[in-house]
Amino acid sequence: MFVDRVTIFVKGGDGGNGCVSFRREKYVPRGGPDGGDGGAGGNVIIRAADGFTNLAHLSHQRHWKATRGGHGQGSTCFGRGGTDTIIDVPPGTLVRDRDRGHVLRDLKNAGDFVIVGHGGRGGHGNTHFKSSTNRAPRQHEEGLPGEERWLVLELKVIADIGLIGLPNAGKSTLLSRISRAHPEIADYPFTTKYPNLGTVVIDADKSFVVADIPGLIEGAHAGHGLGHEFLRHVERTRILVHLVEAVPIDGSDPLQNYRTIRQELEKYSPALADRPELLVISKMDVTGAAEARDRIAGELNRDVLAISAVTGRGIPQLIRRL
Repeated sequence: MFVDRVTIFVKGGDGGNGCVSFRREKYVPRGGPDGGDGGAGGNVIIRAADGFTNLAHLSHQRHWKATRGGHGQGSTCFGRGGTDTIIDVPPGTLVRDRDRGHVLRDLKNAGDFVIVGHGGRGGHGNTHFKSSTNRAPRQHEEGLPGEERWLVLELKVIADIGLIGLPNAGKSTLLSRISRAHPEIADYPFTTKYPNLGTVVIDADKSFVVADIPGLIEGAHAGHGLGHEFLRHVERTRILVHLVEAVPIDGSDPLQNYRTIRQELEKYSPALADRPELLVISKMDVTGAAEARDRIAGELNRDVLAISAVTGRGIPQLIRRL
């Protein structure tokens, strides 16, 4: 299961109460107050960590709370501090306050963290209230409640390369050919229902991550198809690889298919539309593909790569360009 958005409730631990106590020992007259302070509550921390690809592990638990601080005791014993609760998420997770709408932190890299629920301060014991005029104070403070709020966690996949194009353009097949990823592949549209990531290893020192972005169709920016769910994943990529099927099986015009996706990118985000892009004609092993490739290159007046994931044609050249 792939989950890229969850809503959770977090609450920091309550602070412990201060203690009212007096020292009573044999041979110690007028011992005075010795009530200790309460301990501080634990924090709720969201941390980006490697080893997670999505937010599915958070979808079954909506409430996260840190432990409260211990109460103060006599003999000036302070209460124990509460234990922090750490929620691990994949790098690329955006932490947003649900009710106020502002972003608390963009956890881009592994190790980044943000405290989303501060623990309450512990209350003072009666030791803090003693003075020359108040030698037997019976005042104390209760611990403060921990911070609580509703959060929306939104994952934006982090990848160097984003594969975009209409359904059945060959994105998943290309990803499986150049990496060890095993996305679902079939001859019907919308086979891929969530982004797939694969690492392309060039040598011991060079590699890059490729993301297959599914579900882009006309009207994706307005919520049609699956594109409105996954367009945001393209925002993290550095380069776009736009795959266009040379001879679409539905008889559509490949050049118009290219322009359709470009329009969706521009409507969703002009900055995203300005991202560096490689135009790649896929399925060059079918009849009429060469003519389609020449027509597209001529009308757009730009460099166009041609590949066939079945035969391997053009794959090494594409990897070198990327």
